[in-house]
Amino acid sequence: MKHILVIDGNSIINRAFYGVRPLTTTAGKPTNAIFGMVNIITRQLDRLHPDYAAVAFDVHAPTFRHRMYTEYKAGRHPTPEDLLAQFDDAKQILRALGLHVLEVEGYEADDIQGTVARMAHTAKEDTHSYILTGDRDLLQLIDDRISVLLATNKDTLLMDEAAFREAYGIAPQHFVDMKALMGDSSDHIPGVGGIGQKTAGTLISQFHTLDAIYENIEDSRITKGVREKLLRDKDNAYLSRTLATICTEAPIGKTLDELRIGTRDKGALWKKFTELELASFIPRFGLSASDAQASTPTEAPAVAAADTGEEMPTTGKEDEPVYPMTDEVRETLGKAATLACLAEGDTLLFSDGTRIWRAADRAAAAPLLRDRSLICFDGKHLARTLHAEGIATPDVVFLDLMLYGYVLNPGKGVPSLSSLFSEFLPEKQQNCKEMFALEAELRQKICEIDSERILDELELPLVPILTSMEEAGLKIDIDGMRAFGEALGELAEELAQRIYMQAGEVFNIQSPKQLGEVLFVKMGLPCGNKKTKNGFSTSAETLEELRGVSPIIEDILEYRQVTKLRSTYATALTEAADEKQRVHTDFKQAMTATGRLSSADPNLQNIPIRTRMGREMRRFFIAEEGYQLVDADYSQIELRLLAHISGDYNMTEAFKNGEDIHRKTAAAVFGIPEEEVTELQRKRAKAVNFGIVYGISGFSLSKDIGTTVAEAGRYIKSYLYNYPMIDAYLDAVVEEAKERGYTVTPMGRRRYIPELKAQNAPMRAFGKRVAMNAPIQGAAADIIKLAMIHVDRRLKTDAPGARLVMQVHDELIVEAPLGEVDTVKRILKEEMESVAMLAVPLTVDVCSGKNWLEQE
Repeated sequence: MKHILVIDGNSIINRAFYGVRPLTTTAGKPTNAIFGMVNIITRQLDRLHPDYAAVAFDVHAPTFRHRMYTEYKAGRHPTPEDLLAQFDDAKQILRALGLHVLEVEGYEADDIQGTVARMAHTAKEDTHSYILTGDRDLLQLIDDRISVLLATNKDTLLMDEAAFREAYGIAPQHFVDMKALMGDSSDHIPGVGGIGQKTAGTLISQFHTLDAIYENIEDSRITKGVREKLLRDKDNAYLSRTLATICTEAPIGKTLDELRIGTRDKGALWKKFTELELASFIPRFGLSASDAQASTPTEAPAVAAADTGEEMPTTGKEDEPVYPMTDEVRETLGKAATLACLAEGDTLLFSDGTRIWRAADRAAAAPLLRDRSLICFDGKHLARTLHAEGIATPDVVFLDLMLYGYVLNPGKGVPSLSSLFSEFLPEKQQNCKEMFALEAELRQKICEIDSERILDELELPLVPILTSMEEAGLKIDIDGMRAFGEALGELAEELAQRIYMQAGEVFNIQSPKQLGEVLFVKMGLPCGNKKTKNGFSTSAETLEELRGVSPIIEDILEYRQVTKLRSTYATALTEAADEKQRVHTDFKQAMTATGRLSSADPNLQNIPIRTRMGREMRRFFIAEEGYQLVDADYSQIELRLLAHISGDYNMTEAFKNGEDIHRKTAAAVFGIPEEEVTELQRKRAKAVNFGIVYGISGFSLSKDIGTTVAEAGRYIKSYLYNYPMIDAYLDAVVEEAKERGYTVTPMGRRRYIPELKAQNAPMRAFGKRVAMNAPIQGAAADIIKLAMIHVDRRLKTDAPGARLVMQVHDELIVEAPLGEVDTVKRILKEEMESVAMLAVPLTVDVCSGKNWLEQE
């Protein structure tokens, strides 16, 4: 069976544009639609492996339908400029992928698709067409040789004849007759006035075609009112059918054989992806700079290895001779100050910047891994791999190129080595010899944006510390955790039975659809018109608003919490523990756009703290026998940074005087003396204090604190009146970010915010909130990382038996021998409070105990 893939270019690129967050090159050129389009299309190319492929686009000119009906598609919004700017590049990429881009003046893309798809019926061999589109108009083409791959917000649905009948209750060929009756407001097709989808569907299911309906207009199944509408708008009905019918004889000027899918032009793809800074596609498509330099790849010749008499073939990826590691070479490299290192399976590749050597025996390479600078990629992973094999890396400075790329643009996510070569040294081969040049190039770029302190004082020194923390892990009380998990299971079952009793039936509580039916249909609870494509919304936000309406809501929210605690933590953590009952997380150093560390496999930073059961979970994280956990947590660090960066006098003085900032804010916001502030007022002021940092709106604040939008708005207005410099700072940081394209922390950590220039208003609003918050969160990230480095250094000299084992946002945890606990407490407080000089004091709360929960 041969396959034809027909792609609706306009539909797919539009869907990608609105479905992917704004992406731009450093020069500001939008690329999100291209990024999404390539992902959508290549997914189907990989799945179908088509023999023929065409992508259809509209031509900006009137079609035969416009000449027939001047109102056709009238009133449509113009295509956004950010999307229009991406069409030419998109078409170049599609052609480089071996696809045929088709445009025919006077016809729409739908007509081109219909024409190509119908070629399956006249092909010499057994052939089937697949139309990839997000436009349901194409469903009319479905038959025994044509299927539609319907792209939706979640999945791509395969629509064949059976699937269409199940969805619409009619045959695909009658879909256009149904549209003739109900019209289409998006295309300005009139249809029959007063007849909607339900009536149209009923008529077509009964009579099948528009002709049959009018031939049987007096049939008793057609009510008087419907009959009058049909007769009144008969001309419009037939006009609408003509407008809605896809032409399958468009003059595309191509035979099926001429639409055979071509060979990918890897050179053109490499150039275009590099130009558009879509670096993740480089390794995905197996591209390299050599693709752009040579039209035909050639096998690299064998190279004689010097002094060995052996013949070492080059790898196509590196195009560089690789020599075996001899004693003489090892001695020479042992004297080098800086080496580049790559792990390839079970071997290590070394270079001094002139040649490359392979050390198949890692143990024999151990002397090269001491007391030197080592250019590498993902140094933490490399170090852990070596340590697991008994190879130490004492006093090594890991010049980790992954972190270089991350510092340059943290919003791009974790870079790959190939993407860094492609973006910064496209003319170079990817190998460890050229990593010297890459390191120099990246460092120069980092210096150009004044971010070298972030690299050299924070990120690089943190590599060995995080490695040590991951290797140490955190001990858990396995038996206690299992018992807690069993208790959670029993509680979940008890809650489920209570929910079933109140609902009057047994159902799947975890199913949003079933839960929505029970709550909002059977029980009649107010839904607030919050519906999704699949039914009523049962999100946590929706249910929180219903607290107090019915006892079942409380039970459902608690059930969700209990089941998540059990599956995500109690069960998963006991399974993740090693033979010493310790769990080892993976600290992601190059993941977040803010500079914060994240944790994965398992995520120990998300252990809940705000609920009683979540806090109880911390009881089962314990110290080894003869040790205690010492916990140090910055107090209100983001608010203190806000006071420092904004220079607001009132907030600065409050922190200097050691006042309760939330009580002081409540007094200011509510216009009362501090001694009269109630706990509820303090709680609301606290929500305003922290919400301001995130650019919170009156609507969001009202939901957080349970007031009206107007009242929440008054709180925010009063807050900004009493802290005027904060108001001025927030306005200024947004305007500066709009002008420069990024925010920056006091230490020089940049965050680029392309969302500020998005066409989409909600996306621009998101960018504004990011601009307000990024300098604060980024500065907090810088401070906690610097604190980790200082604390680790002091522990090594003053408390050598203690070790950092965990970092959770603004909190550090040290496992210390009982005899060193007091010393560790002092170290944590001294180092963390003195790590940065602010206009307000940094304060740290320190406590210790046998487990993470019960600490003095």
